[in-house]
Amino acid sequence: LKTVGRLEGLARGENLHSARFMGDRCYLVTFKKTDPLFVIGLEDPSKPGVLGQLEIPGYSDYLQPYDEEHLIGVGKETVEDSSGSFAWYQGVKIALFDVSNVSQLEQIDNYTIGDRGTDTPVLSDHKALLFSESKSLLALPILLAEINPKNYPGGVVPPYAYGDYVWQGAYVFNVTLGGFVLKGGITHLNVTDLVNGYYFTSVYFVKRILYIDDVLYTVSDRLVKMNSLQDLAELGSVALP
Repeated sequence: LKTVGRLEGLARGENLHSARFMGDRCYLVTFKKTDPLFVIGLEDPSKPGVLGQLEIPGYSDYLQPYDEEHLIGVGKETVEDSSGSFAWYQGVKIALFDVSNVSQLEQIDNYTIGDRGTDTPVLSDHKALLFSESKSLLALPILLAEINPKNYPGGVVPPYAYGDYVWQGAYVFNVTLGGFVLKGGITHLNVTDLVNGYYFTSVYFVKRILYIDDVLYTVSDRLVKMNSLQDLAELGSVALP
């Protein structure tokens, strides 16, 4: 293999979080304090160049194509530290980007799930994400952390404060070019799991989501649950040995 072209000096001092190649373009997300989304032109592989960029709070660890002119980012929301040298990550953030005009990149919509400590396996395993343009469907497993206001009687919550784990399951969204609408959540956890806080070790941790026709299936190590795609009503379940 030989290097035929290179692009250097891009986002010095920042980390590369995600990359997506679509046609003759590459989309890159770097992060230190804000989320620069770069559009790299690859029409001439010997001379790659920046076509445009968009800087917004947060970052995307995974970029999912919506169509040829739009991207969905999954990552974390952030709050810049008072020193201005770095940022504290917060809840899980999903964002919809319009990349049709590289000189005017736009974040159409974004949705932040939970507080600091909220996590999703999508950040390290893209197979955990379910997306269907034809179904206007986006779903992902979420470990939800929420800050208890009683812990901050003064009303000021520092950006480094972690939330308490309160829920795990699948967050299901309706997604269109207008943005995200939360339809609801589906969990496999029982009351015992919730009381004892077995969010990380529970065999009922939802890991995968899929659909067949108009039925949404969520899968954990010990259960497959079926819900209606229309209203998320539970239709049945199958226990796994």
